[in-house]
Amino acid sequence: MSESFVSPINLILGGQQRFTAQVERLLGILGYSNISNIDGSGDMGGDILATIGGTSWVFQAKWQRQGAVPRNAVDELSTAMDHYRSHRGVVVTNVRPTRDAIARAQVLARTGQRIDFWTGNDLMALWNEAPEDPDRIRLRNYQSDAVTALINDLENEGRALLVLATGLGKTVVGGEVIFNFLSLSRDAKVLVAAHTKDLVSQLERAMWRHLPKTVKTQVLTGDTKPRDLSGVTFATVASALGATLAGYRPSLVMVDETHHVGNDGQYSELLKHLQASSQFGVTATPWRGDKYDIESHFGPASYKLGIGEGMRLGYLAQVDYRLFLDNIDWEIVKAASRRSYSMKELNSKLFLPQRDEALIDELQEAWRSTLDPRAIVFCQTKEHAERMAGLLRKSPEWRNAQAIHEGLRLRERQLRLLDFRSGRIPILTAVDLLNEGVDVPDVNIICFARITHSRRIFVQQLGRGLRLREGKHKVIALDFVSDLRRVAALLNLRRQVAATDIEILPDVPQPSITFSDAKAESLLEQWIMDAANLETANDDARLQFLDPGIPAV
Repeated sequence: MSESFVSPINLILGGQQRFTAQVERLLGILGYSNISNIDGSGDMGGDILATIGGTSWVFQAKWQRQGAVPRNAVDELSTAMDHYRSHRGVVVTNVRPTRDAIARAQVLARTGQRIDFWTGNDLMALWNEAPEDPDRIRLRNYQSDAVTALINDLENEGRALLVLATGLGKTVVGGEVIFNFLSLSRDAKVLVAAHTKDLVSQLERAMWRHLPKTVKTQVLTGDTKPRDLSGVTFATVASALGATLAGYRPSLVMVDETHHVGNDGQYSELLKHLQASSQFGVTATPWRGDKYDIESHFGPASYKLGIGEGMRLGYLAQVDYRLFLDNIDWEIVKAASRRSYSMKELNSKLFLPQRDEALIDELQEAWRSTLDPRAIVFCQTKEHAERMAGLLRKSPEWRNAQAIHEGLRLRERQLRLLDFRSGRIPILTAVDLLNEGVDVPDVNIICFARITHSRRIFVQQLGRGLRLREGKHKVIALDFVSDLRRVAALLNLRRQVAATDIEILPDVPQPSITFSDAKAESLLEQWIMDAANLETANDDARLQFLDPGIPAV
């Protein structure tokens, strides 16, 4: 039998950080759900939260090279159980508890607070009892088609590309491709590369449910450098490149958020050194700011499903999109048919900044009309996000509003996101931090309070609210800072979801895209000649408009 990831040698070699991750993975294999790693300062004595059978558990992971776990570990866990309102508590350790620790747990049990101990032997016994392969995930039809398409292209071309809108499960598809690859060769080495440490850690956790328990995983970043890169390695591109230059040669490479791959740079160098490996990329937004086409490396998309199709099929939340265009200067509009304006010039003339107070008024109206509201407000800068959070806290329903951005320490960001998921924070203001790799299915209101000329960023941010959950059918999007590309993207999206060339699931409500000014909607429908091209036009592109005196064909 392959060596367990909770074997004594692996527990010792992994250290405290990996010990917590190993316990987290074991809980998933044992059938726990809603698993959250909260390890770090301010965790109130708990390291992992999880539920099973309707019961909430909190775990404290105590790794030690030698000795025994003292009584204070039990007291810390007791505090965590009170804070997180958990029914059960477990001190998990690779060594053993002291007699004082056991005695303290017995005292607490008489007060109704049950705390158990899982030692290294217990972990091995639980691992041995668990099934070798994970319960197979029930794939949606399009996910099965995507897996098949990627596997075929990898077998025939050695390259594959998946373009799947946020919320449709691109990581699920990638995980199933890796599972298929490992089912043919359990000893093969697999590399999953991403551009940030946070995303690398999230990918490892997401992939566990696709992997046999005998397949080892590890994280390779500037902070963590495992000695052994067998099994599946999740790495930042810089660390993966370093390992490759030192001789690491995986058989399969997955690149997450593939739109970060360019014509040069570390990604390009990494993939060039690993050109003998099978390679596939996954992304929700294939567009880049430069002219580089990622298909030039991975080949034409093996499978593609966008937001419009996802909504039509009922696999994404429907969008009630409210676009505010009340500040259009109609004299500028009339002159536009006689003058050649660039994209940048038109945006500066047509769209004027909205006041934050007006945004809050509209947000309150949407909030009060939404069942169990949970909102994200995307802001322009860290300072704007903090200022907006302060304004929101003046309203009683948003008194716990918080900002989340890269200016905060990682632990503080994690705690705020955890509080947001649990409902303790009802609304977040954010800059770009929530664009990629963050799963927040409870979000049902998205507010754009920032200017972005990037189609990719816009789609990523809109995608934060598209993931379905029980009881959620739509997301309200409030857009206060549009430009012509944003409007073109929305008009194009509306055409897609209104099409009837594919079968639509029964009882799926159609999305609504409305404008605060009906005249503006009519104007833009008539004057934007090619929405698809306009979406990707650069700032210097000279735009042509229909003469308003000539009826549209």
